[in-house]
Amino acid sequence: MIVGNKKISNYNIIEFCSITIIWIAIYSIPYFQNRTIGIIVWESVFEDWIKITAFLLIFLFNTYFFVPKILFVKRYFQYFGIILVVSFSIICSLIWIQTKFTSRNPVEMPPMEIGPGLPPMELGSTMPLPKGYRPNQKSIQTSVNKIFFDYLIIAFLVLGAGTTQKTIIRWINEENRRKDIEKEQLKTELALLRHQINPHFLMNTLNNIHALMDIDVEKAKESVIRLSTLMRYLLYDSSQGKTSITKELQFIESYIDLMRLRYSEKVRIDFQIPENIPEVLIPSLLFVSFIENAFKHGVSYRKQSFVQFKMDVQNDKINCTIRNSKHPNNTIEKTKYSGIGMENVRRSLELLYKKDYTLIIKDEENEYEINLTIPLYENQMHSH
Repeated sequence: MIVGNKKISNYNIIEFCSITIIWIAIYSIPYFQNRTIGIIVWESVFEDWIKITAFLLIFLFNTYFFVPKILFVKRYFQYFGIILVVSFSIICSLIWIQTKFTSRNPVEMPPMEIGPGLPPMELGSTMPLPKGYRPNQKSIQTSVNKIFFDYLIIAFLVLGAGTTQKTIIRWINEENRRKDIEKEQLKTELALLRHQINPHFLMNTLNNIHALMDIDVEKAKESVIRLSTLMRYLLYDSSQGKTSITKELQFIESYIDLMRLRYSEKVRIDFQIPENIPEVLIPSLLFVSFIENAFKHGVSYRKQSFVQFKMDVQNDKINCTIRNSKHPNNTIEKTKYSGIGMENVRRSLELLYKKDYTLIIKDEENEYEINLTIPLYENQMHSH
């Protein structure tokens, strides 16, 4: 998926830039710490830079090799073993380099009295070694051990920071991949639903025209022309999955006019829509199954029947009401409103709007009513 790869690439760039900025800031600290008025102690700066470089190596090895190549493939014991060996090796090398570096310079001395009335020297101050001076080996070993454990703690903090960062980036990338997959699945499922609706709608309409041929040939011809108009909408305007409310209502009106040609005057058909229709997109063929079922189950040739379609736009929402009469011979089960189209519409509403829609069905003795409320604006629809 190209979109997902672009997102991952962007996150990798952001990760690289943030790491670079952070480590540049860390490298700048010794420069500001080891300068006085007009004087920069470059020896101390370089010594600190050597330390930082050692921990940077630990960070880079861990973040860009050990974590993605070993930890993320669940080779946990190997990961912990390798980071310990690498960390110990780099720290020991750092201490060895520091020992060689400081041996060529004045040696750090512990606090000591240098004369009557003079304050003791501070830890870290330097002075030339007296002739014949031999440092206490036990003190040196204690100092080395202390430095080693201090460095080890810093190494673990660096390792933890790198592992945490890489884990977060990986989680973000995985979330983006999952969302992209869900979007693709949603598109595929909605396309399948629409392909199921179209043959279902066409089958019902052809049955209507077939029945009309025995009653009025001229009306049947007119019905074929109207059907071609409807099929053009199905093939082209609704192929993108979304359409304007105006086009959807024109399609419904054409369908209702087609139904008027078939049924007698005993069937009262009302079509009410607002004068000012907002130009926003809605899912195509959203109301067709409701209308189909209203005519299928609400019309009787022998008794007075009615079908009503009404749409209102209020408070940034679209409210659509479809009412139809009920008759004993064609009444369906009260607990289930049957039909392939209806089930597809229910599924489409769940996929497109999740919990942002309201579908209320009233099944009374002589009347059936469906009330659907959806968000008005396109950005409120979970379209992908």
